[in-house]
Amino acid sequence: MLQQWRTLTQTGFFVLFVIAPPLDLFRYDLNLGHFILLGYDWRLNVAAIQHGQDSAVINILLLGIAPILLIAAGFLFVAWRWGRIYCGWFCPHFSVVEQINKLMIRAIGKPSIWDKKTLPLKKPNRWYWLPTVFLALFFALIWSVSLLTYLLPPFEIYHNILNLQLTRNQSIFLLVATSLFCLDFLVTRHLFCRFGCAVGLFQSLAWMANRRAMVIAYDNNKARACQSCNNACDNACPMRLQPRTIKRRMFSCTECGECISACTQVQGGNEQDSLLHWVQGVKAEQLSEPPVGIPKCSSPRSQS
Repeated sequence: MLQQWRTLTQTGFFVLFVIAPPLDLFRYDLNLGHFILLGYDWRLNVAAIQHGQDSAVINILLLGIAPILLIAAGFLFVAWRWGRIYCGWFCPHFSVVEQINKLMIRAIGKPSIWDKKTLPLKKPNRWYWLPTVFLALFFALIWSVSLLTYLLPPFEIYHNILNLQLTRNQSIFLLVATSLFCLDFLVTRHLFCRFGCAVGLFQSLAWMANRRAMVIAYDNNKARACQSCNNACDNACPMRLQPRTIKRRMFSCTECGECISACTQVQGGNEQDSLLHWVQGVKAEQLSEPPVGIPKCSSPRSQS
């Protein structure tokens, strides 16, 4: 049920990401030279400052700087309390990463070409490279077109694509962006999410600063139950982490809960028997230090 809810939030946010420009929910129009927000022109009127109009300065502070600061503060507060929950539950890039992971596991037995060992009980089928590459190219094109509609009139872009009438600059943008996104999805997606994404990095920094923030907790009292498990929680993690380690080693955890779902399934589907669960407050603070007695993985997986 947990992952079903997460699939709904990811799908909904991805659809919102794609339809926001054509519905004029949010975009910056290069032709007009200003933002459009909820169907209204969002002008800062910077040129008025050059004419000595004091109202222009107030306009920029109230309509420009203040909203950005409020959104940034709210975003960082959420990360401070709940970690990279945006990445795991909403980010349109991470949702693609997870889909590529699933296909690549079928193709090569591991979710990333950088992993040295295949996952247990996974028999590679090289034919799955075809849908893997196709899906990466498909989502790369969607991302590229969507980003272009955030900068230019969406229906003009759609019309030009359907009628093969793209301008030179539009064609170059789509070709370069699609190539880069496809390369990212196939080769560097985990590395980008962990080290290259500024949004994810700032979330992680805010989360690490709060010793009582929400974190995945491992029930050390039930450690014996891990002896019959072949690292299901590690294998399920889309960020290639080891969920049973201490908080500071889970810097890029996206709070997706895949490890919790995997452990629950291993324990017979009973959530009460799961060895992994979310905690906050004092319990989370205790996880900032190495717990005693965590079992070593029987077959440690290298980190990409």
